Amino acid sequence: MSDTKIQWHPGFVAAMNLELGENRNDLIYEKEYNLNTKPLEIDLLVIKKNPDVQIVNEIGKLFRGHNIVEYKSPDDHMDIDTFYKAEAYGCLYKASGRYVDEHRADDITITIIRDAKPKGLFRYFEQHHINVANPYAGIYYISNVVLFPIQIIVGKELKQKDHTWLKSLSDRVQKQEMKELLEKIDSLTQKFDRELADSVLEVSVRANKQIVEELRGDESMCQALLDIMEPEIRKIAGEAANEAAKKAATEIALKMLESGKFSTEEIHEYVPSLSLEEIEMLGKG
Repeated sequence: MSDTKIQWHPGFVAAMNLELGENRNDLIYEKEYNLNTKPLEIDLLVIKKNPDVQIVNEIGKLFRGHNIVEYKSPDDHMDIDTFYKAEAYGCLYKASGRYVDEHRADDITITIIRDAKPKGLFRYFEQHHINVANPYAGIYYISNVVLFPIQIIVGKELKQKDHTWLKSLSDRVQKQEMKELLEKIDSLTQKFDRELADSVLEVSVRANKQIVEELRGDESMCQALLDIMEPEIRKIAGEAANEAAKKAATEIALKMLESGKFSTEEIHEYVPSLSLEEIEMLGKG
């Protein structure tokens, strides 16, 4: 169930940090890395402090010194042009060093993450004889047409027990998967990890409201797990109530404006939740 107001990317950055948690001290995270002009922005740049460090998580097996990670939400389209755009980001990053060859081409990788497998893109690979390897469940290495090592990660195909965080960034989370997410959050002991997990949970709860409601009524859910979920549910409910109140106030203000009997100041006194500027804009609309 898609929601255009869901902010997927903060949850994605938090999920990546948790996924690669065993190497946290070896990595530097640069989210929304700017490639000169604002529209050209990498979702996440992961830099190894020591290029020789081996990443434990399967997602990081391909990583070298500088690793560009692009995230596509469930609503984002992904085709061959998207693929080459990610490659272009690699080229721009290569050329963005402070001195010539600061970012070596053989030290850059690209990762594209999407919940569902982009079938059209993989058909293109097959039709054009582009090599695709599948070393781990949900992880595909693309070769023979690329300037940099590149992998496509399909969230739906990842193993739940190994990649709970990324698999939770979906609008098709199953009831058991949500339970496992809550259990994993409950097992965290570090404050920073809990804060990251809260970002992932907020996105997952917003995107899977029906499953959340089912879990709230599930007698098998222990109180500890319900307590983890409840703050996010209350936050969402509060935002929904505020939106509903704002909509009602706007409708009242519009009717008062249409009547022609009230000044902007008088309407503001009647519906103080709307600013004078907002009421004036309604009048112009």
